[in-house]
Amino acid sequence: MKISGRVWKYGDNINTDVIFPGRYLHTVSIPDELAKHAMEDLDPEFAKKVQPGDIVVGGKNFGTGSSREGAVTCLKYAGVKAIVVKSVGRIYYRNAIVHGIPLFQMREVVDHIQSGEIVTIDLEKGKLLCASGQFDLPRLSEGVMEIIRDGGLIPHLKKRLNLPRS
Repeated sequence: MKISGRVWKYGDNINTDVIFPGRYLHTVSIPDELAKHAMEDLDPEFAKKVQPGDIVVGGKNFGTGSSREGAVTCLKYAGVKAIVVKSVGRIYYRNAIVHGIPLFQMREVVDHIQSGEIVTIDLEKGKLLCASGQFDLPRLSEGVMEIIRDGGLIPHLKKRLNLPRS
């Protein structure tokens, strides 16, 4: 599975309230509406210009704060296919995997990636290719890879249990 997209790069301490503003928690739940508010307070152009397949790159402490799923789902519904950060909140990491978005902690690599460049992530080969070179991805377990390949935990469980995927 390959992911190739434009990079949206942000700095340190991008918490869940910055990724998806808390003021929408009780009023927005439809996927298209969630996507419209992704990164709204940090980067008002993000939701208007992000394309399917794009990749978010962040610094230290990405996704810290409350455990709200909207901070992952807004990026998923906006078309983001992967996240690469220096460090991440553990609940945010779990939520990303549950929703089928591969998230990699690559402290040394983040500084080599520039906003706007095209990055390719080859999950099967475990490689990230950017303008500065090729880097090894942290290894994901086969169980996590299956969840990502299936598009998230719920589609994965439906597949495993032979349930309708509607």
